[in-house]
Formats: sequence, C-alpha cells, structure tokens
Amino acid sequence: MKFADRLLLGLAPLLAKGVIGALALTHKSAILDEHPMAIWQKGRNVILVFWHDQLLMMGKGYRGPGAKVLISASKDGELIARAIGLQGFGAIRGSSTRGGSAALREMVVQARDPIDLALTPDGPQGPRRQVKEGVAALARLTGRPVVPLAFATSRGHRFASWDRFLLPYPWAHTVFRYGEPMVWQAGEDAEVFRQRIQAGMDENLRQAELFLESHGVHAV
Repeated sequence: MKFADRLLLGLAPLLAKGVIGALALTHKSAILDEHPMAIWQKGRNVILVFWHDQLLMMGKGYRGPGAKVLISASKDGELIARAIGLQGFGAIRGSSTRGGSAALREMVVQARDPIDLALTPDGPQGPRRQVKEGVAALARLTGRPVVPLAFATSRGHRFASWDRFLLPYPWAHTVFRYGEPMVWQAGEDAEVFRQRIQAGMDENLRQAELFLESHGVHAV
C-alpha cells in the first residue's frame, strides 16, 4: 500500500468521526424509535435498512444493543468501515456487486449473535433508493424483522454523486425515524416481499419529512 493511501486510511476516518460528532452537537434532533425499541426490549434483534445517501449520520440515531454494517469491499468502503469502527460498529465487507454471496452468508452467520445487522439496500452503486433483493433474502434466511431507518434534515448539501449523498449543515433540525417492522411471511413471493420493503422505506422517509414539516421546517 502506498504511503498516501495509508495516510488517507489513517486520517480520513478520524476526521469523519470529528465532523459527525461536531455536527450532531449543533443539531436540534429527534429520534423516533418506538418500533425497534419494542423489539430490543424483548431481547430480539433486527435488520436495519437505510438509504445510501443518508449514511453519514446514522450512527447518531442508533439506540440498539450493537450492530454490524454491510460495507462495500471497495477502497472507499475501507474508509467507511474504519470510520464506523471508530463509532463502535462492526463491518461486514461485501456488496451486491462485489462479494455479495459471501457477504450474505457472513451476515446469516452473524445473525446467530445478539447484534443488529444493517445495510443500505441501494448500495454501493444504485440505482438510487431502489431496494435490491439481498435484504429480502437475508430476512428470509434469518427470520429477523426488517426495520427501515430514515434521516431527514432541514438544512444540508447534496453532492453530485449517484446517490446525491447528504451532508447536513450545522444548526439544522434533524430527525431519525424508524419505520414499522416487516417480516417475511411463509410462502410469500420474494419479489412481493422486496416490494413491501421498498414501500416501507419510502413511507418511513415520507413520515420523517412530514415530522420536520410539522415543526415548521422542510427537508432538503
């Protein structure tokens, strides 16, 4: 590995942790987590799903017993894996395009432990906000409920990336909203279940944005 790459891998995650922490301190934030809290209080675990563009701040909205996140096996994924590691989360490397089958098998193995599993079902390269089949397969194989998690902010910048990655500004109003759990029903068609997850994530984000509007601000 080149020196520049080692330097980047060493410094960028620390910088990201500092930026995330500083932003969170300035935000007027709400966390609406009654759905997973009812599951966690029973000693059960979930599969958390959130859109790739909302990844940056998600660690600040998590209140569960511990989680491992599916992260791309790419070079950029290494940066993300190290950054979330500094926030106390584990990483499972792979994606739907690189190491997908191995990553799915590893997540099924990890589901034996009392931790939550988390992933961005439209990552790592899109299409934007479109659920792929991997999360539905994971839910079928583990029996765990799928819980959508959305982040919305009143002020922020969207980058010109495939996912329009969101960087919230300081002093913004923000909300983390967990949606209703979705469980695969025996005999349910895989595509029907995937569509149900899609609809649940879309609705949960809409409700997060409506929450901000109810407090007099609009989501970016």
